[in-house]
Amino acid sequence: MRYLNLGNTGLKVSKLCLGTMGFGNAEEWMIESDEARKITNRAIDLGINFFDTANLYSAGRSEEIVGEVLKDYRKDIVLATKLYFPMGSRPNDRGLSRYHILREMDRSLKRLQTDHVDLLQTHRWDYETPVEETLIALDDLVHDGKIGYIGGSTMYAWQFTKAIYTSRLLGVSEFVSMQDQYNLCYREEEREVIPLLKDQKIAMLPWSPLARGFLTGKYKRGETPDSPRYRSDKPFGPRFFRPEDFDVLDVVEEVAKEKGVSTSQIALAWVLNKDFVTSPIVGVTKMHHLEEAIQAMEIRLSKEEMERMEKPYKLRTITPPQ
Repeated sequence: MRYLNLGNTGLKVSKLCLGTMGFGNAEEWMIESDEARKITNRAIDLGINFFDTANLYSAGRSEEIVGEVLKDYRKDIVLATKLYFPMGSRPNDRGLSRYHILREMDRSLKRLQTDHVDLLQTHRWDYETPVEETLIALDDLVHDGKIGYIGGSTMYAWQFTKAIYTSRLLGVSEFVSMQDQYNLCYREEEREVIPLLKDQKIAMLPWSPLARGFLTGKYKRGETPDSPRYRSDKPFGPRFFRPEDFDVLDVVEEVAKEKGVSTSQIALAWVLNKDFVTSPIVGVTKMHHLEEAIQAMEIRLSKEEMERMEKPYKLRTITPPQ
């Protein structure tokens, strides 16, 4: 396992981050604590020290499972969670207000069975709360010892720039990482976000490196998709399954066949071979998913192979952060 600094910090994280959105009970394809424990134990044996969750996932059940299965490893792992989305039906049950941040942080810590998280990430941009209020609340949590670092997720480059600039004006904690969607079928972050992250030495933690499973090759052109994930994940169909997405997939499958590995391994290897990527977030609900992801770290792709898989891509509308 390789370990890299989390952006411009001294914190070391594994080259793969285990994403735990699949831990819970909100959908039929998710797994509960018994299976999650087997996967996390194996992940730690293989050198993964970076685990990501969110209060939103299964309405807090993911955090509960993560807290339960990782409590004996807490001193050895880097634990990340996120907040923003509604956790109830009342007016203050969502967003990045000071009220919501402080309350939800305490609830997350209780579910995670810990007194702090190493990385707290804002799950989305809050258009209704001044960014100053959000940044000061996050900085207070840093000084209180409840979080180690702060990160962002899924926002426009102008929003992230505004947050960085404002934090420097205020003299408060700055974002050290960005979770954003990035895979062979969605590369719009290359326009402005990735150059910003590189310039500011901010860690890039891509989510959905396999395009929600589209880049595993299990879905075929001309066939009506039918899987538990496709049926339950409403953005999945509209976001992928375009003819040009299948054009990309065709080339990925060709390269995978030439190298004697799986389609998903090649798609993940493409992300891992990008020098600006710190740690892709890999969602795992089956043991072989984990083993394949680890093996993908050893796949080296030539410049020609990388460009060959990138060539069919066509610019698309940026997925709105909300």
